[in-house]
Amino acid sequence: MITFTKMHGLGNDFVVIDAMTQQIALTPERIRKLADRHLGIGFDQLLLVEKPVSGNADFKYRIFNADGGEVAQCGNGARCFARFVRDKRLSDKDEIRVDTDSGQLLLRFDEDNLITVNMGVPRHTPAEIPLLAEREAAFYTVVIDGRELSFGAVSMGNPHAVIQVPDVSAAPVAETGRILESHPLFPERANIGFMQIIDRNHIKLRVFERGAAETLACGSGACAAAVIGIERKQLDREVRVELPGGELKIAWAGRGKPVFMTGPAISVFEGIIHDD
Repeated sequence: MITFTKMHGLGNDFVVIDAMTQQIALTPERIRKLADRHLGIGFDQLLLVEKPVSGNADFKYRIFNADGGEVAQCGNGARCFARFVRDKRLSDKDEIRVDTDSGQLLLRFDEDNLITVNMGVPRHTPAEIPLLAEREAAFYTVVIDGRELSFGAVSMGNPHAVIQVPDVSAAPVAETGRILESHPLFPERANIGFMQIIDRNHIKLRVFERGAAETLACGSGACAAAVIGIERKQLDREVRVELPGGELKIAWAGRGKPVFMTGPAISVFEGIIHDD
C-alpha cells in the first residue's frame, strides 16, 4: 500500500509519492498502469521524494514519464515537489535544495504563494543536448513529411527543440511533435515546443512532451522557449509564457546564467495505491 498526492502545475498533472517513509517498488509496467486515465489514477508524470545523495541537499527528486521511462528534469513537477514537502511538513525552509540526475535545483517559496525554481544554466552545445549536429547553431533544420522545418535546441536538464510558428493554436503539435520527439537527430528523444511570439515580453507556447504527448503546461519547455527567443534577440530577459494551462514567468540574464521560473503548484487530492 502506497499513499500519494495528486497535484498539478498549470494543468500539467502529477502523482507525488513520499519515498522516504514508504517502501516503493515501481516497475515501468506498473507506472504505465497507474498513468492510465481510464484504468489507473492518470498523470503526466510520477514524482518521487527521496533522501538526498549530496551532503548539502534536502531531498532527491526523481521523475517518471507516463510511459514508465525515467527522466532528469521537469519544471512544473519541481514546483509541485516543493509544495508537497511543505504541505507534508517534510521541510519548513523557504528555500530547499534538491538533487536530480541533471544536477541540483533550488526551489523558493514566494510571498504570493508562487514558487520560483532555479532551473540551472541552459546547455547549448549539440553534445550536451544531445543533438546529432556538427556544431552549435541558432537554427537547425530537419525534413518532415517532405518539408523543411527550422528549430532551435537547448538542454534544460532535458532536451528541447523549439519551433517558431505564426499561430500556436493552428500548429501541428500532435503530428509534428510525435515525429520530431523520436527523430534520429535526438538520441535521447526530445520535448518539442511550438512558440508564437506576441511581443518582446510575451509568448504563447504548446509542448509535445517526451513520453507524455501534449500537456497543458511544460515548465522546462517554457524555459527553453524563452532562452531560445532571448538568444535570438527576439525577447527581453523577462518573459511571460502563456500555456494552455496558465502562465509562467521566466527570467534569464544570458549565457552562463541560470534560468528562473515562477508559477503555482496545486494539491488536488490524496489517495492510496493498493498492491496488485
